[in-house]
Amino acid sequence: MNARAIFDRYFDECPLVAIIRGVTPDEADAIGDALFEAGIRIVEVPMNSPDPLRSIKRLAARLGERALVGAGTVLRPDDVQRVRDAGGRLVVSPNTNIAVIKATVAAGVVASPGFFTPSEAFAALENGAHALKLFPAEAASPAVVKAMRAVLPKDVPLLIVGGVTPDTVGGWMAAGADGFGLGGALYQAGQTPAATLKKGRAFVAAVQRCAR
Repeated sequence: MNARAIFDRYFDECPLVAIIRGVTPDEADAIGDALFEAGIRIVEVPMNSPDPLRSIKRLAARLGERALVGAGTVLRPDDVQRVRDAGGRLVVSPNTNIAVIKATVAAGVVASPGFFTPSEAFAALENGAHALKLFPAEAASPAVVKAMRAVLPKDVPLLIVGGVTPDTVGGWMAAGADGFGLGGALYQAGQTPAATLKKGRAFVAAVQRCAR
């Protein structure tokens, strides 16, 4: 199965990416279990979290094929192989770093770079990106997404990241967004598994309502 097919397998089940910035390896198992119970199937550990590769390794081992686990805030090409060696199958960046995209594609894992302009989006796609992350979405709007969706390839997953809440997913999806990366509104460092489960369920329910 190629990287895009792997991404689609989990994204089609639930179009949400849990960004668990600040999670520690000792917390990873319980937080991963809570996210999975909530219905979320893609989990991203940002590289500026404490000991991120160890958290990725634990989550990948615990969730196995049930979920897609990877790294976020990947800024250097040499981090890609480290993520893969830890069991990560997804590399997310906040920017359009062509070297990181190429390294990710070469490693056979999912590449989801950030972009903010059409030029960045098309540059990412030309270099093999499998999904695109509009970031920071707080500085954009559904109207911007609608305009971009008119020119971007229809089969490219477009994720909104930054400031998303259960109350705002509907407007983004109506404009053409395919899914969301969820940061502080879903998880904050030190948060309990119970709180994570509750917040995760709220986001999953919101997306399911909009998809009907």
